[in-house]
Amino acid sequence: MDATPLLALVAVSAAVAGLARRTPVPAPLLLVAVGIAASFVPGVPDFTLDPHIVLPLLLPPLLHTAALESSYLDLRANLRPVALLSVGYVLFATVTVGWLVSLLVPALPLASALVLGAVIAPPDAVAATAIARKLGLPPRITAILQGESLVNDATAITAYKVALGAAVGIGASWGTGVREFLVAAVGGVGVGLLLTLPLHWLRTRLREPILQNTLSLLIPFVAYATAEHVHASGVLAVVVVALFLGHRSWKVDFATRLQEEAVWKMVSFVLESVVFTLIGLQLPVVLRGLGEYGGGELVRYAVVVFVLVVAVRFVWVFPATSVPRRLSRRIRTREADVDWKSPLIVGWAGMRGVVSLAIAFSIPVVADGKPFPGRDLILFLTFTTVIGTLGVQGLTLAPLIRALELPKRDTHRATLQEAQAQSEASAAAEARLAELLADERNALPGPLADRLRAVLERRRNAVWERLGTVNETTGESADATYRRMAREVIDVERAVFVELRDARRIDDELMRVLLRRLDLEEAAGWREAE
Repeated sequence: MDATPLLALVAVSAAVAGLARRTPVPAPLLLVAVGIAASFVPGVPDFTLDPHIVLPLLLPPLLHTAALESSYLDLRANLRPVALLSVGYVLFATVTVGWLVSLLVPALPLASALVLGAVIAPPDAVAATAIARKLGLPPRITAILQGESLVNDATAITAYKVALGAAVGIGASWGTGVREFLVAAVGGVGVGLLLTLPLHWLRTRLREPILQNTLSLLIPFVAYATAEHVHASGVLAVVVVALFLGHRSWKVDFATRLQEEAVWKMVSFVLESVVFTLIGLQLPVVLRGLGEYGGGELVRYAVVVFVLVVAVRFVWVFPATSVPRRLSRRIRTREADVDWKSPLIVGWAGMRGVVSLAIAFSIPVVADGKPFPGRDLILFLTFTTVIGTLGVQGLTLAPLIRALELPKRDTHRATLQEAQAQSEASAAAEARLAELLADERNALPGPLADRLRAVLERRRNAVWERLGTVNETTGESADATYRRMAREVIDVERAVFVELRDARRIDDELMRVLLRRLDLEEAAGWREAE
């Protein structure tokens, strides 16, 4: 098997994603555009989104990364809006979009239209996270969108299975649909909870960072496969495990955390880049089998479905925001008032992505001995909806946020909170250091004891210095000047170590030991500045 096309896909996707960081265009949009353009280049092979690869192999690590970057506490604080979007909205969109499409697109019978509704109902976790990160949305909106996108795939996949059963005539009712959803949801959460304790125990017992990170890479696949094996939701199992482990990551040693963060950033970057490029590359695949439809007819259907998807989300989001507040005095008392701007952003941020396409490709070509009604059209409409939401909403979301003038993050207040937290931690650490130094078993020479005290003092003062005055000549704070000078001094030491190695006065192994010490020191200073 020739691996060249796959390697080329990864290399080109990574290069385009890197280029996107230098442009105002969100990476997902540029990657999709490049994928569409590449699909017309002669010699580029077809990269069909095989659901047997995307769902068990690509979706788990992407969900795992998104959940690790999410906050369990924020998710719990926003549980009501997240549940209304990830469950209520997906089911509402499945039925409403499916029913309206069956009326407006005569080529699709109701059963097939409901399958399409389930396929395009869930906003995508990858798209939501990538674009929210790029745009710097307000924290609560970001938490709601991320929470929605972590759970809604499970709802959509279950709704798709029920709609597919009705379409192929194997029988499905509201009762069986509700039962299947509950089994998948409760089972997925249950499997996730059962896995958290042994996995967390392993993570805290393994001492080698390389073993820790090998386990970390396996965790999402194990959680997904285990849940799917018992016919539960693999999506929910992955999310539950990742939220739990992320919430307790402080119990893992520092070397593992540093390495794990770097590993998952790399994995996330590569997979997100490849996924969005793959979306664009699906164009030739979805155009096959559409010969019975005219070009104008296809365009009309695509526009109708796109408008329905966008409109139905607003029809749900605004009442779901206001009605609970009107019905519950407790909600009005505990939560701040919400104006029309936040639900507008949430409604407009419903980009679809690779999960919708993967589910669409899993629709059987033949069902019960007959061609599945409208399969090719469903694939086409799913593709155009994904491209439409990524393109139209993705490109206009940033201007919309700027036009609405949403309150920005108070960086001064955040820095003040950081300084106060660091001050309390430093005071506790200094008290413990005094106890340790008072013990004869911990006797240290004066310079070393002073060095420990200086490190604590440095950490205490660093954040406060960022709030202080700046250098009139350079515009830097005292903390920024300190870090810049420390890096320059480290660079000089690093250059000397290399010169000594080149002169054969030390060997490569010793040089790597010395450079690692400098790298850790530089990394510590860099992380303080974040």
